[in-house]
Amino acid sequence: MNTRRRLGIGVIGFGWMGQAHSRSAARISSLFPDRTFDAELIVCGDTVPERQIEAVEGFGFREATSDWRKVIEHPDVDVVYVTAPNMMHEELAIAAAEAGKAVFCEKPVGGKPDQTVRVDAAARRAGVITGVGYNYRWAPLVQHARHLIESGRLGEITNYRGRFFSMYGADPMGLLSWRFSIDEAGYGVSSDILSHAVDLAAMLVGPVTSVSGTMETFIRERPMPKAGGTHYDRGSPDDPTGPVTNEDYAAAMVRFENGARGTFESSRAIIGPESQMAFDVYGTEGALRWNLETMNELDVFIVDESGTAPRGYTKVYAGERYPYHGNFVPGDANSIGYEDLKVIENYEFLSAVARGEQHQPGFAEAVDYVSFQDAWVRSCESGSWTDVVSLREDI
Repeated sequence: MNTRRRLGIGVIGFGWMGQAHSRSAARISSLFPDRTFDAELIVCGDTVPERQIEAVEGFGFREATSDWRKVIEHPDVDVVYVTAPNMMHEELAIAAAEAGKAVFCEKPVGGKPDQTVRVDAAARRAGVITGVGYNYRWAPLVQHARHLIESGRLGEITNYRGRFFSMYGADPMGLLSWRFSIDEAGYGVSSDILSHAVDLAAMLVGPVTSVSGTMETFIRERPMPKAGGTHYDRGSPDDPTGPVTNEDYAAAMVRFENGARGTFESSRAIIGPESQMAFDVYGTEGALRWNLETMNELDVFIVDESGTAPRGYTKVYAGERYPYHGNFVPGDANSIGYEDLKVIENYEFLSAVARGEQHQPGFAEAVDYVSFQDAWVRSCESGSWTDVVSLREDI
């Protein structure tokens, strides 16, 4: 007898990320036989007619609509995924929460800190389960790194280096999409990709208590967008241009609550790293380093107490001995990919919804990040160390 809970899925915004979540939800049944729920793709909302057709004919949604309200109001939808452009997140996520639906929102939950705070408060007032797209938490070797740190194998953590370098905005001819506008995206790389680096640090090491920050916009003008264009599309030197109004680069020195010191850097205009979401953790008895570009490898250094063993990092390959890896491929050194992390993320979130328990990371963790971001912005403006103060509102 099937005792799994049926969870109806509604997705708002059917670009790359909306499609990634839809594919991931559909894959869960074949990868997690012990699941406690069955996910059903009910309705997709997108204003592009071709995407609506693809959602139904290619992905198996029961229906599609151009009106996002119909996704939220649909009686068979239990869970709403918000994967629309950043500055729509607040309205959509609050509406979904007020309708009593569990809400998963891609980061940033709000383009600016105050928006994220309002979304979190609305969700708590509604008493709904929330999730946010910090999917790098779910890489099997990142989970293994967490285990090594929590078990004390690295001793006392003293230093942390987190970064997310990407070339998606390195081409000056890249179109002026919504991502480069503070009115449409909110802040730049600090909202877009730095949040991943800081979230991983919070999970692995703990909260940041103070920050000294800096920011820069290196490419200040870009070709105006064409109909349907994205930040991956390219203009030409003869195209009219417009101003970039948010930051290309963000960096900070930080102090952690546990006394460790660290640095964060993020850039979308750098040359070289394609998608270097990476961290280095240093303790009194060992060290770790991981990089998304080689996500199925983790470098581990453990101090040999005898002092006789050769020094150096040992490369650990991902395999079925690490969390969830075996759901995708057996054995060792057989790689998994980016969308497999989205499957794990969705499995964890939907499992929490089926249990009726709050998921981590949820909107609380999104507020933790924007509290850091708010302190970082104030530090950039003042040029001084600034304390991180929680922005979470009482309800």
